[in-house]
Amino acid sequence: MKRTIAIVAGGNSSEHDVSLHSAAGILSFMDTEKYDCYVVEMQGTDWHVDYNDTRLPIDRNDFSFTAPDGRHTFDFAYITIHGTPGEDGILQGYFDLIGMPYSTSDVLVEALTFNKYALNNYLRPLAGSDFHIADSVLVRRGGERPKADDVARRIGYPCFVKPNAGGSSFGVSKVKSADELADALDKALMESHEAMIEHLLTGTEITCGCYRRDDGLVVFPITEVVTSEEFFDYDAKYNGKVSEITPARIAPETADRVKRVTAAIYEHLDCYGIIRIDYILSGEAGHETINLLEINTTPGMTATSFIPQQVRAAGLEMKDVLADIIEGKLNADD
Repeated sequence: MKRTIAIVAGGNSSEHDVSLHSAAGILSFMDTEKYDCYVVEMQGTDWHVDYNDTRLPIDRNDFSFTAPDGRHTFDFAYITIHGTPGEDGILQGYFDLIGMPYSTSDVLVEALTFNKYALNNYLRPLAGSDFHIADSVLVRRGGERPKADDVARRIGYPCFVKPNAGGSSFGVSKVKSADELADALDKALMESHEAMIEHLLTGTEITCGCYRRDDGLVVFPITEVVTSEEFFDYDAKYNGKVSEITPARIAPETADRVKRVTAAIYEHLDCYGIIRIDYILSGEAGHETINLLEINTTPGMTATSFIPQQVRAAGLEMKDVLADIIEGKLNADD
């Protein structure tokens, strides 16, 4: 008997429409012999499902819906919301309360990985000589802002200013001098109630995906990100101003180290589902410093996104990876 899967998309952030593209990608990847899949779109308290070309409201009491042919429930929620409430633990808490199994890590892991500043400080003791985490300063909306001269001494210019919670490079600025700092903070704080001022990292940008299946962790081939823009911003990501090379053109020993770091972080956090970790490699080829940028727990899932590229490069099928995640959680819950 087929399982019924909700592909949960949308959300309340600037990434709402990006999430819908990921949902369409996941829908196209799913094994239709095993699963009946429906996209559930959320925005605020407007939750609805696309069922037989009709938009129907979701009953938030139990995540069911009623159609002319009766009441329908889901067996599993595949969360592909980028940003709140799907990537910060809020939706995971709701699903825990109603007993709905889902595709991501739990509430604590999602909340921690979504808060870049908290995550960096949590992982710093793990880093040691294996990877590096850049210094940063946290700024809260409505709070006292650091003086530009203090930023120059501690972080230096140029630096990056980014929302502490957010993705797709919305609200991110490369700040080249002190007189650009205030505007960059204003921009970041429009996306999140906290912003980070972070030391500039230069080098080769890479990203590495990972997930857990019954026989252990699978770490995918690494993707190298090359852009003509000053950094990998929204325009570069979604308007074709980037080259994505999988596997990355890096030394085999460096690739092995990056994969070990990715697996170690996944295990240390006790993640579930697919995560993708972004890094900057700096220094001599083959002996680079691995600089952690961020962890994505609901990464993009269109046909051209990093994870599907990496899955193909690994000789795997997306439908099988998705089935591993669904069945792994359902079997664990039985």
